[in-house]
Amino acid sequence: MSGAARTLAASAGVRTVVADYFEMLKPKVQSLLLFTTVTTMYIAGDPSLGLVALTCLGGALSAGGAGAINHALDRDIDAVMKRTANRPVASGRVSPQAAIVYGVLLGCASFALLSLTVNPLAAVLAMSGLLGYVLVYTVWLKRSTPQNIVIGGAAGAVPPLVAWAAVTGGLAGTPLYLFAIVFFWTPPHFWSLSLLMKDEYARAGVPMLPVVRGERETRRQILLYAVLLYAVSQLPFCAGGFGGIYLVCSVLLGAAFVYGALRLLRTADRRSALRLYLFSLAYLALLFGAMVADVRL
Repeated sequence: MSGAARTLAASAGVRTVVADYFEMLKPKVQSLLLFTTVTTMYIAGDPSLGLVALTCLGGALSAGGAGAINHALDRDIDAVMKRTANRPVASGRVSPQAAIVYGVLLGCASFALLSLTVNPLAAVLAMSGLLGYVLVYTVWLKRSTPQNIVIGGAAGAVPPLVAWAAVTGGLAGTPLYLFAIVFFWTPPHFWSLSLLMKDEYARAGVPMLPVVRGERETRRQILLYAVLLYAVSQLPFCAGGFGGIYLVCSVLLGAAFVYGALRLLRTADRRSALRLYLFSLAYLALLFGAMVADVRL
């Protein structure tokens, strides 16, 4: 092999390693978490761009650390599912030990960064999200109960708490309502996706709701949580945290979510499940965007 060929091969190898370690951060999942972080910060007050950047970086490091450890712990499940079989650890490109060390280092870096540049409460809250995702969801619940995503979903609802603490130095009623919104949003969001992946979860032995209770019950639970989410999303307005702009948007978005869940219950096809899953992503982004508009306009 010529020198140029060896250089190209080495360069390709470096790019693969970088891409693998970046993938373990789960950037697609993080994008929505960071959006709820940024919007909540501007709901809480007038943060500087520096504070927003540091808080987002700390949150990204924490969530990335949780994602890397999850890649290692779930490698056996990922290896038998088509969607995840090519993940770095599941495919053997990255060792489980390396992924865990990487995740722990990211988590420690997040705690140190937030403690030193933001405040200790934000650091503790971010670490609680990491530990909740790893220990409560991945280690304990995911393989043991179909309610895994309901209880474990609390870890994904932590970013608004971190954001509020970063701006104000404490917590209040409004961030708890935002936590509750994300908490109740998670089951219908994730179960819509799990309907599309039922066979893969069954093959991997993961007791997701469609596998254990069936698709009909899953669709019924999705509708139930969509209704609960609609009710919970009205609490910030009722408590005086937001005004008319938020009320109109939350009512319309919530009604659309309930309608999509009801249509899924009635039609029971993959297309409706996919539509509701995609809408759920837009729902959360639009709802938090409406909060900012209500406070700022």
